[in-house]
Amino acid sequence: MITVYKDKRDIPDNVEYVELNDLFFNQNTAAKLDGQAEALIKKIDSSKLVSKYKIESKFNGVVLDVDCLSTGCKTVLNVLYFPDKVFCMKECGENALEELYRLGRGAVYSDYAMIPFEMENVTASSVNGDRVVDDYEELKEWWEDEK
Repeated sequence: MITVYKDKRDIPDNVEYVELNDLFFNQNTAAKLDGQAEALIKKIDSSKLVSKYKIESKFNGVVLDVDCLSTGCKTVLNVLYFPDKVFCMKECGENALEELYRLGRGAVYSDYAMIPFEMENVTASSVNGDRVVDDYEELKEWWEDEK
């Protein structure tokens, strides 16, 4: 399950925090794309990974570089391939959030609530400790009450 942070100060000092998902994706993640990425790209951006660095656009079938993926899709892929880092999730749309919250591991940060209606278990981590949350309302309450 993923770990969610709502305060940057709660991210452990020995864990890298990544704010710029587009840049990180282009410099690191793009080279790692495989079958797992293909499925997520289809679900999030409705595009098809046609080669290592190319996607087929959902709009008109034109072939584009993978750097044309949405920032939300790039964020999910960053978390998938680099679960030891914490990524900012503020630019994720609902479709990316749903897939993000389904990942088996990884970590994300936002100082305001970003929760898909359909969510799996997540670890909510703060100065008050970690707790497993599997309910939208409970996670929203954690985000709002523990400031």
